Amino acid sequence: MKSLASRVCSTAMLAAALAAPAWAWEPTKPVEFVVPAGTGGGADQMARLIQGIVIKHKLMKEPLIVVNKSGGAGAEGFLAVKEAKGDPNKIVISLSNLFTTPMATGVPFNWKDMTPVSMMALDQFVLWVNADQPYKTAAEYIAAVKAAGPNKFKMGGTGSKQEDQIITAAIEKATGTKFIYVPFKGGGEVAVQLVGDHINSTVNNPIEAVAQWRAGKLRPLCVFDSERMPYKDKITDTQSWNDIPTCKEAGVPTDYVMLRGIFMPPGVKPEEKAFYVDLLNKVRATPDWAEYMEKGAFNKTALTGDAYNKWLTEAEAMHKTLMTEAGFLAK
Repeated sequence: MKSLASRVCSTAMLAAALAAPAWAWEPTKPVEFVVPAGTGGGADQMARLIQGIVIKHKLMKEPLIVVNKSGGAGAEGFLAVKEAKGDPNKIVISLSNLFTTPMATGVPFNWKDMTPVSMMALDQFVLWVNADQPYKTAAEYIAAVKAAGPNKFKMGGTGSKQEDQIITAAIEKATGTKFIYVPFKGGGEVAVQLVGDHINSTVNNPIEAVAQWRAGKLRPLCVFDSERMPYKDKITDTQSWNDIPTCKEAGVPTDYVMLRGIFMPPGVKPEEKAFYVDLLNKVRATPDWAEYMEKGAFNKTALTGDAYNKWLTEAEAMHKTLMTEAGFLAK
């Protein structure tokens, strides 16, 4: 239990982080917060959480209005921001469709067409199976897939030629297996299909399957990251997120994490970008954000400036390699 002194210190630190400086610029009209994905998914959940934190802690004078533009696997949202050159009253939350959508569809868009503001976190992917199935480890499951032969086991995922199918292709390459990939509209539906035994496995994000795991319906086999998730509070009676091995530990040498980052249109002024960098730093300083990070078992890496640009450049190259190998690039 925290001492009174430590609670006072924590409160003081939060108050200092949220203190409003004198800004060279701040919004004077409502800010449109574009989500290049549908309602209810991970990007939409994070955008609405940020919106709620901004309202709760009075971090902006003007409202932040979430607008979903999911057409063309997110292309609608990204193109809307690209075309709003110089407009500081529009921001967008990105996921890895920032890279995959233009590569898979040929839509005329690149992340360099926008202004990077801040990486908020990285989202994890976990290999899940139905808890009624006998597989207790990723190695056991992959061995069963191999023994059955090509195209016998079904891997469910969100969308086509997006993150879930890219990870599936990477698993196949690393393990010499071949799945039938079955696309669905969202991670919630994917989890329901796995609970119903209509598919054999998924690579859902933690937040999309945690309820079914807690209920004893699904079993996590490994996480697609270089390190285990740090969260040690028990989700079930016996397991925490930290108890899930990395896929490399489990004999499936495949890594993949998904961006959750914020961008502005091209051509904005430095002082306009600086306002949002500070705003998002304040969001991350709140207990609301810390609770959300643990609930969703996120990788809490946060970047701005040159470090964020470097990460984006490397991630784009990695996605191009993965999508080329999988045959997913637009012809």
